[in-house]
Amino acid sequence: MVRLTSKDIGRLVGVSQATVSNAINRPHLVAPATLAAIERVMADHGYSVNSSARALKSGIGKALGVVVLDVANPFWGEVVKGIETVTAPGRIPLIIGSSNEDAETESAIFQSFESQGVRGILVAPTPSNLPLLRRFRAKGIQVVLLDSEDPQGEFPSISLDHAAGAELAAAYLRDGGHREVALVNGSPEISWCASRSRGFHAGFAGVADARIHEISRTAMTVEEGRQSVDVLLALLKQQPPITALFCTNDMLALGVLKGLHERGISVPGDLSVVGYDDAVFAELLSPGLTTVHQNATAIGRAAALLMTLDADGPQLPEPLQPPHLVVRGSARSLR
Repeated sequence: MVRLTSKDIGRLVGVSQATVSNAINRPHLVAPATLAAIERVMADHGYSVNSSARALKSGIGKALGVVVLDVANPFWGEVVKGIETVTAPGRIPLIIGSSNEDAETESAIFQSFESQGVRGILVAPTPSNLPLLRRFRAKGIQVVLLDSEDPQGEFPSISLDHAAGAELAAAYLRDGGHREVALVNGSPEISWCASRSRGFHAGFAGVADARIHEISRTAMTVEEGRQSVDVLLALLKQQPPITALFCTNDMLALGVLKGLHERGISVPGDLSVVGYDDAVFAELLSPGLTTVHQNATAIGRAAALLMTLDADGPQLPEPLQPPHLVVRGSARSLR
């Protein structure tokens, strides 16, 4: 049996969805005859109000928990802003935590969310905590993955094609004549780190004289990017030297740019730098950072729409635009 939505009820009665919503939530605002007609159609079709979903949408009751990888990264601030475009009108409280890419910290945040009785969790998870998310789901706590791929299809997830975005960066450098390149990345246990690495390698597939030097960092932060510069300096001294590098997020790229500037290395004169995310600071740098753009606000909004999906019937998120490369001054062609 197909479950009717409030929109369907309104169509059958001949009233708007807003009137049906008032009949359910604020019956004193609806004319008695109209209210009786709505209740009759609801009864005839076995329509029952999803009280937990209604509480989620109206803000009466439990909040949503949001776990981001790094609260200092402007990308995640934009994601939260997107979530708020859905939650703020309904006065749905948000409780926000930052895992700092640490599984134990993330687990502690989850436990705190559970003790506070959150209705749902939006999270960019570490793989080791997926069993904990399964347990929450079994308890009726909704889970949506943020900017993360879910190969097993266990949880609703919102993510762009990270591999395709990284391949755009690789193609730009490849077509510009770069052959000795570095890849500064975070932990391969983070799904999009692995995907961006895979996409970057794919962009150089078939280029016989290309070499990709991988530099793995423990976190995707400015300081980790800055600390990678010692390795980059060694690669600049090798023969042939590297001429470009790709950082798998803009925070790493910002740290690299800072470290290179401190060592007197010119960008893009001595080394081209490409990032990923198109953080708000990318265009403010000098030179501006060439980077892969993904719409963080749209990602957050889409994830929140999935979380409130059954409040008034299906609310499928708008299609997300694919990532694209924004060319600024930090990378140059060798041709």
